[in-house]
Amino acid sequence: MNPAFLITALLWLSVAGLAFAVVKRSSYWRLGRATAPGAFGVANLFAIPKRYFVDLHHVVARDPYIATTHVATAGGAIAALALVFVNYGLAIYSPWLDKLIFLAALAMLIGTVFVWRRRHTKNVPARLSRGPWDALPWLLGSFALGLLLFVTVPAPAMSKGLAVTFAVLIGIGAFAMTFGAAKGGPMKHAIAGLLHLAFHPRQERFAANREAFTGNGSATPPTALKLPDIEHQEYGVAKPVEFRWNQLLSFDACVQCGKCEAACPAFASGQPLNPKKLIQDLVVGMAGGSDAAYAGSPTPGIAVGQHRGEPNGPIVSSLIEANTLWSCTTCRACVQECPMLIEHVDAIVDMRRNQTLVHGEVPGKGAEVLANLRETGSAGGYDIAARYDWAVDLNAPTAQPGKPVDVLLIAGEGAFDMRYQRTLRALVKVLNRAGVDYAVLGGIETDTGDVARRLGDEATFQRLATRLIGTLDRLSFKQIVTADPHVMHSLRNEYRALGGRYPVQHHTSFIAELVAQGKLSPKAAAALRDKRVTYHDPCYLGRYNGETEAPRKLLKSIGIQVVEMERHGMRGRCCGGGGGAPLTDIPGKQRIPDIRIADARAIGAEVVAVGCPNCTAMLEGVVGPRPEVLDVAELVAGALE
Repeated sequence: MNPAFLITALLWLSVAGLAFAVVKRSSYWRLGRATAPGAFGVANLFAIPKRYFVDLHHVVARDPYIATTHVATAGGAIAALALVFVNYGLAIYSPWLDKLIFLAALAMLIGTVFVWRRRHTKNVPARLSRGPWDALPWLLGSFALGLLLFVTVPAPAMSKGLAVTFAVLIGIGAFAMTFGAAKGGPMKHAIAGLLHLAFHPRQERFAANREAFTGNGSATPPTALKLPDIEHQEYGVAKPVEFRWNQLLSFDACVQCGKCEAACPAFASGQPLNPKKLIQDLVVGMAGGSDAAYAGSPTPGIAVGQHRGEPNGPIVSSLIEANTLWSCTTCRACVQECPMLIEHVDAIVDMRRNQTLVHGEVPGKGAEVLANLRETGSAGGYDIAARYDWAVDLNAPTAQPGKPVDVLLIAGEGAFDMRYQRTLRALVKVLNRAGVDYAVLGGIETDTGDVARRLGDEATFQRLATRLIGTLDRLSFKQIVTADPHVMHSLRNEYRALGGRYPVQHHTSFIAELVAQGKLSPKAAAALRDKRVTYHDPCYLGRYNGETEAPRKLLKSIGIQVVEMERHGMRGRCCGGGGGAPLTDIPGKQRIPDIRIADARAIGAEVVAVGCPNCTAMLEGVVGPRPEVLDVAELVAGALE
């Protein structure tokens, strides 16, 4: 038997298997809805190398062990396959190319050894899926070893038995990477993952400044939800086929590493949400079948094997429990950690929209809040004319049409809460001390619609947003400042799709500028400087808007040294207050804010500095001894007295 003929035959069989895998998996993706006309083209394929080696790999590189093994395993496999194609597919049969194949196969074999080691030590991360994923290093190692031996043993010395043995080793791995991928095996992530980078549902993630998205720059990361066409009855997703085709493609790209699971605050609290399981459930629904083959951590409280799905079947109840969707805080920790850049939150909100707009099924106090927003423009059903009653003694001017100001202060829904009013009063005192030309929006301020949008009521969000945009467009100001990151995110990012484009700053970054300009000279009292102070990053300020440094610089400028919690910055743990979660109130084994306060206790923090009214409310709601919770504005105002 001619060894060259044998490996050539294996090569073309593998090519056929790869083509079959692409056709098979794409048959599922094509079931999804179309994207906007002209949104994608062949040119997107040419963007894959940059997106793989830069945009994706900088996320993978957060775990140096896996980054190195992935480079060796995937890089070696791609190089070996390409070289085999050139040397044997084109019938060159060059000994020099065989040497390069040897090096590529050796790199791949070394990489698979370390992948195997990661999964067979005492401290195997619980987040990793097992089953077929545990067998994958053996399959890839078989391919690498077979190829390594094939090009090492000289053709004259290779007996028929050796040739067949080597071919079997190569064939085992080649089958896993091609025909196995077509059947939904682990290696489907390699095929879907590369195409996902080309046809990603958020193309703006690659256009944005990457440093900004990691929290080191000033550009705004692309985190706004997509605007559905309500007028043409785009009411969310009820069936797998109602996702767009490139969303289905993105679900298939999941590598089941469980980094989303480990980062998810709802999963940590024992609520019925595991973002990895959710994505795998959507894959099941896309292809049809049961979740019985799932080999990872289950959704808390929900046994594996009890749910089925099909492309045209309902998602909620049949495939995913409704409470799974309502457990999400929309904090984007899962998205931030995902090495495949999957957009879990977008999928969850899409499914929530159908539950809210079509079925009207919002648990807890969510339905009451949505009704209040529709009827009064306030989540609590308050008289909006009373929103700024707390400022009556602070000489805060009210914005008037035709009277330009430098800064328009927007308080947000929290202004009706007495605790948040303390933060707002501190902020106004700081603005007054710095001589800022500002005005508050006053009794004409209505809700931004953030909560309505997170709860899936897109119609109410668009109505509220359009109303507030009309109000803002009648006023003259240079920029908006707010102490609520949810307000900031809506005005800065989500209103753009509706025509509202405004420069919006968080109060911490604005005050930091005032200090840098010499307009303020706050100095914290010695008692505060001696305390252990930590800073809790609000999700909608950090992950949603890339701002993690300004609050820390501001605290440092008044003499406070921040002691960091283990999870901070772009990877900070959610307080549990976003996404309408406090309203839906899905039970778990413990509360998310309790977990966050435990993080603060672990470093001996005596004060937790915050920059969001939701975070303040959630963290102060922790029962028992805990650090004092103070907004950064309160700390600055105190340092000015």
